[in-house]
Amino acid sequence: MRRRVEKPAVLAFAFMTTANREDERPHGSQQLKFRWLPGPYAIVRLAPEAPVLAWATQGDFTSITRTADELSIVCPTANLPPEVHSPHRWICLKLEGPFPFSQTGVLLSFIEPLSKNEIPIFAISTYDTDYVLIQEEWAGAAISALQAAGHELWPRDESWRKLIE
Repeated sequence: MRRRVEKPAVLAFAFMTTANREDERPHGSQQLKFRWLPGPYAIVRLAPEAPVLAWATQGDFTSITRTADELSIVCPTANLPPEVHSPHRWICLKLEGPFPFSQTGVLLSFIEPLSKNEIPIFAISTYDTDYVLIQEEWAGAAISALQAAGHELWPRDESWRKLIE
């Protein structure tokens, strides 16, 4: 007759999981600094063969991605010509990088608290950092969730609050 023996690794994992639930931060989670870029922003999907026009390239932050299926453009809402429609207005949060390619879990650490609070996102990565766009109606909940997870909004003043009130 064999006796069942609990393995120490299993017990250690169970203890870590319980401890993590208590402090709401996953093991290996990073505390990040981020900025709220002046906006609002638009996210537009065009035909894959559509030309990239000047309005799509103007501003402090724009993103243009072409695939075989689409042309995606992220730009300030003020740039949109009347014939181009974006169904939502977005805020843009910039993670304070740069982050080396060897550093893992950066974007996950940032978007996990948003996902746990069912806040939809649109993420863009560049060579140096990551940007996360959030629909304006979710802005307050997103900032609260990120701060509760230990992420820090920069600058430290509360001027960002007037944008969501």
